[in-house]
Amino acid sequence: MTKGRILNHDFTKGDLKLYNTNGNQIYYEDSKGYWSKREFDSNGNETYYENSQGSWYKREYDTNSNEIYFEDSEGFGHKYEYDTNGNQTCFETSRGFVRHTIW
Repeated sequence: MTKGRILNHDFTKGDLKLYNTNGNQIYYEDSKGYWSKREFDSNGNETYYENSQGSWYKREYDTNSNEIYFEDSEGFGHKYEYDTNGNQTCFETSRGFVRHTIW
């Protein structure tokens, strides 16, 4: 059961959109039953996304909000590394590609 039905939302007045206290959209649903949901960390970075079509991805961030990890429902992923100045020093994919950057 979708959140729209639980909340008894009237779709003739528009799509259902829910937001967290920081103003980030955390849920969307339309009249055709499509939905998506998102999660965010305390810095407002999107950490998780999922939709009714079975797609999803997740992300992780360091303390400076640099993305350090990504993985999706199709089996693709990548990792990043950064130096103390926030410069990207390494990029590695789940398919074996690695790139090192020297600053």
